[in-house]
Amino acid sequence: MSTAGSPSTVDAPRTAAGSAGSDAPAPPPAPRRRTGGVLWTELRRGVGPWCGGVVVVVCWVAMYSKTPQWQGRWTETTDMLRSVALLLCGPLAVAAGCWQGGRERRRSTGDLLASLARTPLRRALLAVAPAALWPPAGYLVAAAGCTLATWPYAGEGRPFLSHTAADAMALAALGVLGFVAGRLIHWRLTAPLLAAVTYVGLGIPAYSESPARWLSPAYQHTYFWDRPVWWFGPASMVWTAGLAGVALLGLAARRRVVALLPLTVACAAAVVLTHTGDGLWRPDPATARLVCDDGTPQVCVTAVDRKLLPSVSAALSGVNARLRGVPGAPDRWIDGPRTPSPGREQLEAAPGAIVRRVGEPVLLGPREAQLPSPFGLAERGRVSDPVLYANWAVSYLFSRNCPGSGVDTPAARRAAAVNDAVNQWLAPRPYAVPAPLPGDEVHLRRLHGMGPAESRAYLARYLAADLCRPDEVPVP
Repeated sequence: MSTAGSPSTVDAPRTAAGSAGSDAPAPPPAPRRRTGGVLWTELRRGVGPWCGGVVVVVCWVAMYSKTPQWQGRWTETTDMLRSVALLLCGPLAVAAGCWQGGRERRRSTGDLLASLARTPLRRALLAVAPAALWPPAGYLVAAAGCTLATWPYAGEGRPFLSHTAADAMALAALGVLGFVAGRLIHWRLTAPLLAAVTYVGLGIPAYSESPARWLSPAYQHTYFWDRPVWWFGPASMVWTAGLAGVALLGLAARRRVVALLPLTVACAAAVVLTHTGDGLWRPDPATARLVCDDGTPQVCVTAVDRKLLPSVSAALSGVNARLRGVPGAPDRWIDGPRTPSPGREQLEAAPGAIVRRVGEPVLLGPREAQLPSPFGLAERGRVSDPVLYANWAVSYLFSRNCPGSGVDTPAARRAAAVNDAVNQWLAPRPYAVPAPLPGDEVHLRRLHGMGPAESRAYLARYLAADLCRPDEVPVP
């Protein structure tokens, strides 16, 4: 029997049920999935991560195969990276974007996704994110590695970070354009076909002289002693990003008239780039200044190659030993801006003027000789083949722009054989290509048989002769 102050066993279930109905807390609402989580999920799956990894590998493999061409100069590093990123990885980004754009059609999930509360533009932004973000991310990783590889060996100048950012933006824009094409074109071969068209379209401007070539993100400027204007990179980013914005808004915006805004901005950037043209790059006095050693003859290179100076001086030490004190020999070797780029004064090569092998004129003093560019022979701050470089330098020393040089006469053949023998005597070729001229071996044996005084006297007579007149070239 229960007491009056305690509940009975009969009332206990009723009391418990009543307390459960009135005092129990309501179940918590289901957590709302954030957009950031959806974006991270999109970025982790699909073709995006694979595309970013392939971009890194392609860039590093292609750059490694051409290390001597870019590792010593910031301009060459930027140009080579741009060429590899856009011409090789650009088609890959377009193809990846096209494949990503056709994902919903392949999985037959278009109607399901359309039933969600997200707007079409928001769904498109989430879907395009892997194709738009992974290729530029991979390129930035590859560019960072190449920048670190160039840093210990580069001379004057600095990396062009704005151009690197513009290249990354161009890859992102190509991914977006490929995504839009994949949404609109229902054909499985669209991706490879679009990649091929992209490669051709990016490569054609390199062979054009039109100001519109500067609109191509893959167009290169390979003049070592120039620097871009500060707004070149940002303007290129506005141009490529504007094109991608037009395509994406035209595809998924609720009101497609808003696509006119990025179209207007992109057109304005295009007008500025094409109107400026070659003026997008300006001469840089800091990189063109001469840095010289204290030898005789003196060896001078520009500041952009100042870390090559000890190696260049060592390569020319044997030639300088034979030229030192000879009347008519050069007082110094000079490497500097040679090719007048567009907008600079174009020079006419006078008869007898010292010219490069490709026929480009050089302004030199009366006792100055032109050094060849170490392009292809500079590797990690040194000249990789000093024997070949010395032979190039001597060939430049005796190269002349002579009228009627193609005339084949006995005197011309004899003078050519003498010239080749003198070149071989001062700086032998590291291999027998090209083949020696007729009579070359005879003249070379005579030069090697001379004593020091006799060889210096002959070299003085040779330097004093007019090499454009074969009859005046002295025979050893």
